Amino acid sequence: MNITQPHTYQFKDDGSIPNSRFPLLVYHGAFKGSGQEGAAWLEKRFAENNWTNSWRNGVFTYHHYHSITHEVLGVYAGNALLHMGGEHGEKLHVTAGDVLVIPAGVGHKKLEASADFAVVGAYPDGRDYDILRGEAGDRPRALENIRQVPIPLLDPIWGLEKGLSKIWV
Repeated sequence: MNITQPHTYQFKDDGSIPNSRFPLLVYHGAFKGSGQEGAAWLEKRFAENNWTNSWRNGVFTYHHYHSITHEVLGVYAGNALLHMGGEHGEKLHVTAGDVLVIPAGVGHKKLEASADFAVVGAYPDGRDYDILRGEAGDRPRALENIRQVPIPLLDPIWGLEKGLSKIWV
């Protein structure tokens, strides 16, 4: 397996979506499988690197973020245009084989997708997740939660070889 450097994207707090001091990581072409075989490979690989509590689905069509965990999304089918980082963030095209490591607080939303678009999502240490939409009342607790989320030791795809503590410093 060829280890590629991730594309990194840094987003500032926009007043609604807090984003993170850590960058979004996007590994394009991180794996070859697709369809059900690709989904099973992602679940296994994520679990080997202690990213569990996995699920298969898509991405919500509204801006949201998680304040109590980081998240990984592995695209195993189709393609999509995702809006990352809130309204003032970046629009990114993703396709089967891509993996996104989303720090706690970073907004994400699906803008458009092929009919077969699907991802496997998971969380470090099998953490639970919340879904926040940038509402004012959520902010004080969300900011405190985000500050307390630990950096995972292992990258969800590459494990210790590219541990997140080496990238998110």
